[in-house]
Amino acid sequence: MPLLLLDLDNTLVDRDAAFRAAVGDFLADHELPQSDLAWVMAIDASGYTARVEVAAALTDRYRDVVPTAAIRVLLDNGAADRVVLAHSARDALGKATAKGWTCAIVTNGRTTQQEAKIRKAGLDQLVHGWVISEAVGHKKPEPEIFQAAASAVSAPSRARGSSAISPHADIAGAHTLGLRSVWVADGRAWTQDSYQPTYIAEDVASAINHAIKASG
Repeated sequence: MPLLLLDLDNTLVDRDAAFRAAVGDFLADHELPQSDLAWVMAIDASGYTARVEVAAALTDRYRDVVPTAAIRVLLDNGAADRVVLAHSARDALGKATAKGWTCAIVTNGRTTQQEAKIRKAGLDQLVHGWVISEAVGHKKPEPEIFQAAASAVSAPSRARGSSAISPHADIAGAHTLGLRSVWVADGRAWTQDSYQPTYIAEDVASAINHAIKASG
């Protein structure tokens, strides 16, 4: 059976939208200016800034008005409590499974937080398994994390037709393994010269549907 390796944050779920909503509530709850929303989102950098650095920046800015515990709750639970799986993505995953694909999530991040997102979005009922970088000791784009995902769902990583779907440069991991790859562009242009995705899609549902179709 072909294997579909799927990124989580800002692919299957809109992590940035969820975190933005959490920050808006955080600012309102503590009577802080909503104009700070852009500053927090910039510091967070779509989750790429280390949590300890984001926590330090927020603690320094709101030292006299926000308890440290509230900042910890925002960073640990804010996005995880609010993620939503789009109906189009749910339908595409269902179609993939019905056609015999094995679906696995491959995500960087902390185990507790990422599993909370997976369960909140209902993805635990739609995919065959997942791997998280903290749990396996490898991060995308390292090929080992993709291989760990294949092992987690008892599927060969290079099964005929297998594909990886992501919006990030961890397409490099798929390239290293010789997998087909679909880059979720979300309106952006591909800028990497050393390797290319097999296909560029505008959203994850289109990416999944293309992978199914391309496998024949």
